[in-house]
Parts: sequence; C-alpha cells; structure tokens
Amino acid sequence: MRRRFAFAFMLLLTGAAGLAQAAGGLDALSSGDAAAGIREALSKGADYAVASLGKSNGFLDNARVKIPLPGYLQKAEKGLRMLGMGKQADALVDTMNHAAENAVAEARPILADSIKKMTVQDAKNILTGGDDSVTQYFKHSSAEQLTQKFLPIVKAATGKLQLAERYNSVAGKAASVGLIDAKDADIDAYVTQKAMDGLFLMIAEEEKNLRANPVAAGSALLKKVFGAL
Repeated sequence: MRRRFAFAFMLLLTGAAGLAQAAGGLDALSSGDAAAGIREALSKGADYAVASLGKSNGFLDNARVKIPLPGYLQKAEKGLRMLGMGKQADALVDTMNHAAENAVAEARPILADSIKKMTVQDAKNILTGGDDSVTQYFKHSSAEQLTQKFLPIVKAATGKLQLAERYNSVAGKAASVGLIDAKDADIDAYVTQKAMDGLFLMIAEEEKNLRANPVAAGSALLKKVFGAL
C-alpha cells in the first residue's frame, strides 16, 4: 500500500492526478493537501515539544530528558559529596536543566522558520519516509540554528557557578588524554546538545502519536494525509 501511495503522491506532485487515480484507484489527495498536512504535523510536533520542555522544570520533571551530571562528574560525584560539595553538584544539575528549558523556550521561531522553508520534495520525503521522518526533517533543517540560539543561553546560566568553570578546566585536561569524550569536555556544549536531544525526543513522541492515531489529533487534514499510509 505504501509503495502504491508513494507512486500516486509523486504523480500528484507533478500534476498527474488523473493518471494516479486511474493507475491505483486511490482516494484523491492533492499536493496542496499533502503539503498542508505535513506542515500541520511539523507544527504540532514543534508546539508539543516546546510546550512540554520550555516551562518551569520541563527537563527536571521528565526522567526521559533530565540532564545528569556529565560523565566525568558522575564518576566523581561521590567524592564531591564527601568533600562537602553536594550542594554545588545539585546546583549544577538544577542549573543545567533550567538552562535547557530556557533555551528550548526560544526554539519555536527557529522551528517555525524551518516549517516555512519546507519544499514539495521535503513534504514527499516526510510523507513516504520512515516513522521518524518529521523528527529527522527538523534535525537536518534546524540543528545548526538551534545550537547557535541555545549556546549563549546555556553559557549565561552555567557561568554563574564556579563548579561549571572548574569542570571545564579539569574536563578539558581529561579529554586531552582520552579519559572522557571530547564532546563532554565543555559543559556548555554538553548542555546545549542535551537540550536539543530532549527537544527532538519530544518531537518524535508527538510524531509517533500522530502517525498512530491521526484521528485523535482532531484534524481532518492529518487524518486524510496520514490515514492514507
């Protein structure tokens, strides 16, 4: 069914709707409806993710996206607490997660711009792609812009804690000799990446829900588009 629908959809995109109907006898789905349905799915995924995470304790209260201490500090956490630095460690976890929620709260304009720039080919790829094609589209089209937006917000938050500065100093040396991954050597880069990971995870969750039950989304257009698959 998917192959037949993909064939029909490609014909529709090239203006061969009559041929598609004759070839497959499938319900007519205009290219305009297809593109509009995909945009609606993208918008719903973005709205859900930002609303879920870009609020007070959006990361801290969600075990799937809560940002833990970076690997190096996780290993040293027991020692930190023995040295009376438990409060500092807890403050760092809180700060990282609040920084992530503040960053994600600013993501909507970037995701909206990504939706506006979606091409007909993008729509076709999303519609006929895998179950995470909406999420993958956002990753490919907005990850760079999100990083640029998130990083200053994260830096402003972590810069207030001495432990963050100490971490960057010690972790940088540890990474240079292979004790930890280079990607975890800078706490701001670590939190920025985790914030984006959480954002895309929640988009994927909403995409899964929309694909599994487009009727529940309360949208006739989504039902028409995803129901065809």
